[in-house]
Amino acid sequence: MRSVTRPSQELLRSISDEHVLRSLMTSRRLTRAELAVVTGLSKPTVSESVRRLVESGLVADTGERTPGGRGKGRVGSFYGLAPDVGVALVVTIAPDGVTALCVDAHGDVVSQTHRAIAGPRDVASVLPSVAAETVAGQHVRLCAVSAADPVDRRTGRLVQLPDSPFLVGDLDPVAVLAPLLHGPVVVDNDVNWAAQAELGVLGVPDFAYLYLAEGLGCAVVSDGEVRRGHSGLAGEISHLITSGPSGAVPFIEVFGELGLRQSGTTAIDVDALLRTDPAVLARAVAGVVTALVTLADPEVVVVGGSWGPALLDPIRDECARLPRQVSVTAASVAEPSLAGARAAALDLLRTALVEAAKA
Repeated sequence: MRSVTRPSQELLRSISDEHVLRSLMTSRRLTRAELAVVTGLSKPTVSESVRRLVESGLVADTGERTPGGRGKGRVGSFYGLAPDVGVALVVTIAPDGVTALCVDAHGDVVSQTHRAIAGPRDVASVLPSVAAETVAGQHVRLCAVSAADPVDRRTGRLVQLPDSPFLVGDLDPVAVLAPLLHGPVVVDNDVNWAAQAELGVLGVPDFAYLYLAEGLGCAVVSDGEVRRGHSGLAGEISHLITSGPSGAVPFIEVFGELGLRQSGTTAIDVDALLRTDPAVLARAVAGVVTALVTLADPEVVVVGGSWGPALLDPIRDECARLPRQVSVTAASVAEPSLAGARAAALDLLRTALVEAAKA
């Protein structure tokens, strides 16, 4: 007979502790009896798990008690995550300013700071002070950063590409933020985070997120994962060749030919664009969609940004003429870049707490 390898006691304890921790992350406070029901573990197993987690500083007695005594049964103690168990920092770097917020393991925002900037060059001086103000006095375990610039996936540094409208410059968010916390700093561009947020509600594992605003961007999601490419610059579509007023031109040049750029920059003048005949723009976007369908084969193309959804109908009309059909829909998540980074930070924080219980 083949011998059966039984899981070690250490593994079983680790699994039990994770069940208890994750239950307290979602239910906030539970008695040991309630934990047994929620987790499906025996009451003795839950009691031992709670004891270990209290000793490790991850769980604490809230001081609250169930009604009991005088024939009403035993009094139960409520347990929850320890108050100082730690938070995650979320930072967004965007044309309207730098925003930082801390979220706890329940997903609640416990502190938040926003500071407007006069221009992208202000980010280097504003980012450290905004982050420090937000995390003051808190145990920060990790950070997720969303930047409205291309990001080098290997280093987390922001990358300057030709015709990118929001050029922060040579900024290393990892180096700036690492001294404020006790774990990793994860940096990605805003369109990738937006696609992550859309993935959570769309229910489709293969789609492209087309971001059409003052800047242009795209994220390709395949098999439920955002594809970043060798250096992290996948989806930078400004120089993709499409149809413009003068013929085949880079996508970014369409707006120059139509006089739809903000003065002195390649940033798109959204107000002027929304007053323009959408036909030429829709045709240019359809050319981009053609490339996405040809190379990535998405089930859906999600259109987001400040002007993309406003042109959804003419974009759909143009895409209906393409040789390969694809569904085109408007983005549905509000503040998608922040939402995506925040969701990722929460997931990483909860995982970090589970790992801490094993230490």
